[in-house]
Amino acid sequence: MSEKARSERFEAGMAVRRQVLGDAHVDRATAQMTEFDEDFQTFITEGAWGSVWSRPGFTRRERSIVTIALLAALGQDEEVAMHVRATRNTGATKEDIKEALLHVAVYAGVPAANHAFKIVKKAYAEMEADAGR
Repeated sequence: MSEKARSERFEAGMAVRRQVLGDAHVDRATAQMTEFDEDFQTFITEGAWGSVWSRPGFTRRERSIVTIALLAALGQDEEVAMHVRATRNTGATKEDIKEALLHVAVYAGVPAANHAFKIVKKAYAEMEADAGR
């Protein structure tokens, strides 16, 4: 892939990443980036955000629901919480996430869903507390 195409994909990915996760989150991640993980951050921005999240097939809401379900099934607690916080920007509702976690219970196991419900409840409680400040 040419540097120009890579740069365009990176720019598109960064725009989507900021829209979904918010400027504050992306700015923190960027500020913590080092030479060691710079290539990884570029890969995430181009691959996940520039190639997948930028596709027209799903809405941001749908991608958010699918992402949370997959992360919950894989036990990726921090990523689940991060993407729950991102629902403020994607339009996925609490009801959407509850339904997704019920699917996790059936297809990935009750323990994974049970743990994810705890993570999601905590993330929503933190979001509500932040909104009250």
